[in-house]
Amino acid sequence: MTDQPFHVYVIQGRGLRDFGDCQAALDHVPARMLSLPYIAAEDELIARARDADALVVSFSPVTRGVMSAIEGLKTVVRTGVGYDVIDVPAATELGVIVVNIPDLWVREVANHALALLLAWNRKILTMDRQVRLGVWSGAVPGAHTGALHGETVGIVGLGNIGSAFARRVAAFETRVIACDPYVDDSRFAALGVERVSLETLAERSDYVSVHTLLNAETHHLIGESFFRRMKPTAILINTSRGPVVDEQALTRALEAKRLAGAALDVWEEEPVAGDNPLLKMDNVIATSHAAYFSSAAVAQVPRRCGEEIARVLTGQRPLNVVNPEVYAPGAARRAAGVVRAAGRRGAGAPPAEASL
Repeated sequence: MTDQPFHVYVIQGRGLRDFGDCQAALDHVPARMLSLPYIAAEDELIARARDADALVVSFSPVTRGVMSAIEGLKTVVRTGVGYDVIDVPAATELGVIVVNIPDLWVREVANHALALLLAWNRKILTMDRQVRLGVWSGAVPGAHTGALHGETVGIVGLGNIGSAFARRVAAFETRVIACDPYVDDSRFAALGVERVSLETLAERSDYVSVHTLLNAETHHLIGESFFRRMKPTAILINTSRGPVVDEQALTRALEAKRLAGAALDVWEEEPVAGDNPLLKMDNVIATSHAAYFSSAAVAQVPRRCGEEIARVLTGQRPLNVVNPEVYAPGAARRAAGVVRAAGRRGAGAPPAEASL
């Protein structure tokens, strides 16, 4: 076997990160990492990463067309928890292993959701603006301020982040209910969370926090019918994915005062447009898809991505496989035999625009 490296392309997000630790994790494979700026267009991604054995993506769409055209592609790694930018069914059909990094951000997202809840409950932003304008009311503004203790918090999606949020918010002496048909009763019991239907959750909750993945089933899961069931004093918090919430329905519900407010870290279109009507509402708290962020968590991403790719390229199974069907007996898998294939592939010259 010759010592020809595999090609790993990191497609950066909207801001550039140092992925040197990714290369360090790949050195023993051997594999060469090349970093490209954010790419949105399918044809550009294909042209610039045509010889990829592995892709690392944050927001760039990895479509069926991309995976079909990049014939040597063996794995796609998503830098975060959600993997809606990747066509997972197509990847499974084509034998491409999809990997995510689900554990780095659990505490950060749960903390951010709790911070949004508290900021809304205590009207922190409103009072900050008032004090700066010389208004000193001595009371929390607004027609209604919940006590939190004794109130009901509803969680949509009781996975790792939803569970972490449940533990945190329970410390405020709240009643915690949740809807998640894919989590067994033992997790609900361990967390002290009551299982309810989505409809019941909407009706009973004083605060609703959304923590579900985005897929065909959950797209606009929180929509018109959900908002019509909510209490007029309740708020919606979303730190999952923007399209889980129907923003037009949310706007109508807020305008009609069918719920009191919303706190959103994620949006149907990102970056959120400046003319989005939700940004003009005083009862909406807006953040910029930053719930995942802490310096400590982000610093671990490059190494973790590199380690998962190294496992694929050395014939091992990654720790976090999104589509385990590719490992079923008889399933197509492009990564099969990669150790033997490595010596037969040409190293090729990297694209001129790529950089380590």
